[in-house]
Amino acid sequence: MSVSPPVPELPLVEIVIPVKNEQRELVDHVTRLVEYLEDSFPCAWQVTIADNGSTDGTWSLAQELALGHPGQVRALHLDRPGRGRALHTVWSAADAEVLAYMDVDLSTGLDGLLPLVTPLLAGHADVAIGTRLAPGAHVARGALREFVSRSYNQLLHVTLRTRFSDAQCGFKALRSDAAAALLPLVEDRSWFFDTELLVLAERSGMRIREVPVDWTDSPNTLDSRVRIATTALANLRGIWRLRLGLLTGAIKVPAPGTGRAPRAALSLDHGIEGSRP
Repeated sequence: MSVSPPVPELPLVEIVIPVKNEQRELVDHVTRLVEYLEDSFPCAWQVTIADNGSTDGTWSLAQELALGHPGQVRALHLDRPGRGRALHTVWSAADAEVLAYMDVDLSTGLDGLLPLVTPLLAGHADVAIGTRLAPGAHVARGALREFVSRSYNQLLHVTLRTRFSDAQCGFKALRSDAAAALLPLVEDRSWFFDTELLVLAERSGMRIREVPVDWTDSPNTLDSRVRIATTALANLRGIWRLRLGLLTGAIKVPAPGTGRAPRAALSLDHGIEGSRP
């Protein structure tokens, strides 16, 4: 694992972009994100590009972005693939008050980022998730992916008694104290990572805030039946492991009340109260 030079100031919000073989979109979309944050984000931030197992030019481009945006963008490389592995690695070592992630394709509108992190910074929630399946969301995607997404979340409601509406939207954030409690217990390092994290958070009584988002599938999204089937099978195995582990006590849940320590409070009119200088 290799990392670009460290950023001297600790950020308040760290936004992780996990990538694998994303050389076509990486530079344009990270640049758009940075410009948005510079113009519209009212608190300190840092973007971390987490390259997990790319075999194209993604890592080189990530390093160039970090060098081109010192103090704003950093790049980290892991030899092994897995979105969950990338997030677990970065979040486990992070110093930010709020840890977020979003997909590099920017399928979620950037205007949803501040509503996502505000309740966390204000101390009103422990975890926040973007949802495409709740009232107020505006979604443009293929019928197959819509059906699979709704079916998967319904399966979670039935098998694991979940109450959140959208487990797999690539737009989530959590407070650092919640991350410290959850991450050591999350086993999955791939696509089921999100679901496992949310189930454990919900079982522990953490406050989960749902934020309806505007979502448009990227033109580069591969609506491959093989890819969907492979991911679905892995998720089914994850659901079975999680259900069995929770029933037998093999999978532990953070103690109730975890993740509710007082932290920074956000005031949109006066900046960050109680944050680092």
